[in-house]
Amino acid sequence: MEAEQHEQYHRSLEATLGELLDLLARHRLERELSLRQAPDQRELVDSLLGRQHHAEYQRRLARMHPADIAFVLERLPVEERVQVWTAVEPARRGGVLLELADGVREGLIATMPQREIVDAAEHLESDEIAYLVPSLPQDAVAALLSSLDQRDRQKVREMLAFPEGTVGALMDIEFVTVRDDVVIEVVLRYLRRHEELPDPFDQVFVVDREGVLAGVLRLKDLLTHDPDCPVAEVMQRDPLAFTTHDPVTEAVDVFERYDLVSAPVVNLHGKLAGVLHFAAVMDFISEQAESQQLKQVGLDEDTDLFAPAVQSARNRWPWLGINLLTALVASRVIGAFEATIEQQVALAALMPVVASIGGNTGNQTVALVIRGLALGQIIASSLWIVVRRELAIAAVNGLLWGCVVAGAAALFYRQPLLSLVMGLAVCANLLIGALAGVFIPLALERLGRDPVLGSSVLLTFVTDAMGFLLLLGLAAWWIVG
Repeated sequence: MEAEQHEQYHRSLEATLGELLDLLARHRLERELSLRQAPDQRELVDSLLGRQHHAEYQRRLARMHPADIAFVLERLPVEERVQVWTAVEPARRGGVLLELADGVREGLIATMPQREIVDAAEHLESDEIAYLVPSLPQDAVAALLSSLDQRDRQKVREMLAFPEGTVGALMDIEFVTVRDDVVIEVVLRYLRRHEELPDPFDQVFVVDREGVLAGVLRLKDLLTHDPDCPVAEVMQRDPLAFTTHDPVTEAVDVFERYDLVSAPVVNLHGKLAGVLHFAAVMDFISEQAESQQLKQVGLDEDTDLFAPAVQSARNRWPWLGINLLTALVASRVIGAFEATIEQQVALAALMPVVASIGGNTGNQTVALVIRGLALGQIIASSLWIVVRRELAIAAVNGLLWGCVVAGAAALFYRQPLLSLVMGLAVCANLLIGALAGVFIPLALERLGRDPVLGSSVLLTFVTDAMGFLLLLGLAAWWIVG
């Protein structure tokens, strides 16, 4: 049922995007026709069309959720994206900016005057402003902070003090606290006096006079127990809590393991500092997954599909250069066996098979190792267990698929020695791919580099070069030599 609802929602978004694209195309045609007007009328017609188009965009966008507006903006070319963005109400722009991909957000902010940036961000909560600040120009940040009252300004600065990737940087600082020496009826009256409760809201935090976390009072317990029951008897003592400097990756593991909806966050002195919600954890997981997918091919999360071609090309130069260098090295391996290939032309057709199957095995191992590193599962004592396991898997697959490939080579070329060389090369390259898949990410992490970024390129180089070397070397030794 949920999958059907998700599919229906996605189709609705696609339909909305299609309608907006049709509207943009019609408006573009109207503008082109206005250019055919007499010079003295052209400016007036163009101005009237501009106001009419702007009003149409505003009517459509007013009915859309900020996340849906972000979905549409990310799929528009830059010029049309800016045109639609100007029609978003100033009070809703902050919410849309929060939902946009980094590259798109920064591009739109670059088109906005400082006053518009401040107006957009002023409508956000303190933690949302802190999330947005790294994307803003420094002068806009200073103006924004000066526009806030002292309490909100202090909250934003506290949030900015936490390093990226820590629980403190993701926590929500809006929460409700009570003492344990009151009864549930008092808590309920206290909640009713609030004009607005934090969203989402699933528990009340119990603290002592110093603000130290003593327990949590779940919403379902608050609603189902006797109003005269003391909070101290109902609350859960020693709840699972994070510190502000805990890595978010650890929080992800805990949320998955215990199916948490939210969890309190305390500072180093045990005082309640905020609450970490499931939605924030899911956003982090989604951003990390997208970032890893892009990094595997040498891109970063700031990449905008509609960014200028020269800018995008410049961002891709480094890894293209590394790819070219590794390809040249692999080509020299082939060049060293030109005489062998001339005598056994079949080797030219078989080389990609050995290289690709080793690369596939290595990529599977790389994915598991990177995941293990991210979750903290690979430590010194378990490293060699992982190595032995991956080598065992590669050996089993090598024997199986080496025999299959050898049989296929015998069928096509009817040369027993060539078939044997092919099978051995496949088996050996699978073992090399498994070893490379383990140690390349580990080496990159030891060097202080992101193991996601570059592992695939280096692995391809190793499995290609070694696959060519194994096949051609064995052929030169046994068949030609």
